[in-house]
Amino acid sequence: MKKAKKIMKVMIILLVAFIVVLVAIYINHRLQLNKEEELRTPLGNLVEVNGHQMSVYVEGNGDKTIVFMSGGGTCSPILDFKSLYSTLTDNYKIVVVEKFGYGFSDVVDKERNIDLILEDTRTALKKADIEGPYVLCPHSMSGIEALYWAQQYPEEIEAIIGLDMAVPKAYKDYKINMSMLKISQFAARIGITRILPGISESDAIKYGMLTDTEKEIYRAIFYEKTATTTMLNEVNCIKENAEIVQNNGVPQVPMLLFVSNGIGTGWNEGEWREYQNSYLENVENGKLIDLDCPHYIHDYEYNTISEEIRVFLTEISN
Repeated sequence: MKKAKKIMKVMIILLVAFIVVLVAIYINHRLQLNKEEELRTPLGNLVEVNGHQMSVYVEGNGDKTIVFMSGGGTCSPILDFKSLYSTLTDNYKIVVVEKFGYGFSDVVDKERNIDLILEDTRTALKKADIEGPYVLCPHSMSGIEALYWAQQYPEEIEAIIGLDMAVPKAYKDYKINMSMLKISQFAARIGITRILPGISESDAIKYGMLTDTEKEIYRAIFYEKTATTTMLNEVNCIKENAEIVQNNGVPQVPMLLFVSNGIGTGWNEGEWREYQNSYLENVENGKLIDLDCPHYIHDYEYNTISEEIRVFLTEISN
């Protein structure tokens, strides 16, 4: 009996200590968020979409408008794509639309079916006075949105340039671990992410061309916009969204797909590249370029990708 009481006492002490540590971590997190507020000043414009603010960044001029679309969970799309789009602004207008829950956009708790996601993006572009046709440049999961856009509004899409983008078939047997994502969300909200070494060091920070100030901005956004409610809602709908796009067939717009070696995708190299290859077999004007680098290819091979984009856009204009 005494032994049981001792064990219970130890467990209570450990539980109290755990709670105290969590509270301390949370208080520090809130204090740091307040200190970082200036770093989170929007880099682009905020437009109103359905009563909430969406971030739209525009740079450069040219007769073609390239719209960059971020992958799932990329907390700072504007800075994530910077290494690549900064090499293109001399000849093209580039646009980065940050979906709800990402970057400088509001976090909203609403369904993320493919129609709602697309209409949010189209509305944001309209509110920002950015007219099509567009060259879509999606990374990862946003490939599903880009393909759906071309299916529903082909007159608005001049081409799709996939930055290791996902195609519908990739999600057919995809296992989504929502429990792990919710744990990640809890860790982000409490501030545990601040005490995990190196977790805020994205590929854009480590391998891209961001300045020291931009790296600090990226980290500040990471601590606020990791595993947001909107992001989790989006992941929860991705299999259904991909199935809708799969059932609608393959849109016939020019496509240039850059494909990684699979590292960071959850699939091995052969599987990942086969998804892209098999999809392009049904595209009349399609080209695939293999790259030997991880999933965030635009943070590694931005110069190569930029050169190939220029060649591709010149070809489809002739």
